[in-house]
Amino acid sequence: MKIVLTGGGTGGHVSPNLALIPALEADGWTVEYIGSNNGIEKQFVAEVGIPYHGISSGKLRRYFAWQNFVDPFKVIKGVFDACLAIAKIKPKVVFSKGGFVTVPVIFASWLQRIPVIIHESDFSSGLANRLSMPFATKICVTFPETVKHLVKYASKVKHTGLPIRADILNGDVAKGKQLCGFDENLPVLFVVGGSTGSAKINQAVRSILDVLTQTYQVVHACGKGNLDPNLKVHPRYQQFEYLGTELADVFAIADLVVSRSGANAVFEFLTLRKPNLLIPLSKLSSRGDQILNAKSFQSRGYSAVLFEEDLTSESLLTAIADLARGSDQYIQNMNQSEDANAIAQIVALVQKFRD
Repeated sequence: MKIVLTGGGTGGHVSPNLALIPALEADGWTVEYIGSNNGIEKQFVAEVGIPYHGISSGKLRRYFAWQNFVDPFKVIKGVFDACLAIAKIKPKVVFSKGGFVTVPVIFASWLQRIPVIIHESDFSSGLANRLSMPFATKICVTFPETVKHLVKYASKVKHTGLPIRADILNGDVAKGKQLCGFDENLPVLFVVGGSTGSAKINQAVRSILDVLTQTYQVVHACGKGNLDPNLKVHPRYQQFEYLGTELADVFAIADLVVSRSGANAVFEFLTLRKPNLLIPLSKLSSRGDQILNAKSFQSRGYSAVLFEEDLTSESLLTAIADLARGSDQYIQNMNQSEDANAIAQIVALVQKFRD
């Protein structure tokens, strides 16, 4: 039995697919992937070693750009490419994680009467998924509140949570301490601003570093090109541009986390039961999905929230102190969550299309 996974453009559209692969294979599925010819998903999937089929892909922009006159033709070509790939693979079902490359794949699957399961990571649906929903057989959502906003598709919608890769659970405390050069008994504060970092978070953290390191050992994933050479030898502080396979080891030693509130990030914190302070991207630099993600986790008692408009050195220091004082309650709330079994729920849904 074959299943096609699709999704791309960002790590958030690829990582959940990769998290599903071991469970799908254990359930007897042969997994193949359809992505864009040159997207980052191609590299990620190559590392897993499953067949990859590249198609033409255009970006669906909601603002003026000269590429808008070219990309519709790329999307049309992508539909033809996807039709050929689907016809060749002959899958029982297609699972789509979002991103512009998925639109041609979903439409091509619908034309060939292949069932499609869509998964939406964020609280509010992205444009690609909104365009694809009429052609979907099932729609999985990450946040329970999202169900209320998809009344039109009520018969299709299922709240599953977000698939998180299993290796994030297998961090090694000794390796984490060795990586960071930490050997004291002070708690560890992990600061991460996403794969590209966050200038505002970086600046705020570094401005209070002398105070923070009196209480914490600080690990800082600051983003590519954002290392501060003046802080290379700062006591109890270690900075990285990016954490790949080492991320699980850093999570293993982290007592508290300060982060943006992308869906993958917040569900990793939930899965790991890490008390966290979320600083969502403002609406000035996003469509507001991180704000909604953060508010959802705040309302359920999983996370503390500090909005970017309120971010100062003083407010960050206060928020971290409050997070530390309430850490036991946050962990207790997260322990009661049922959102951590997303992989099992999605695999069970896929099984319905086995015959």
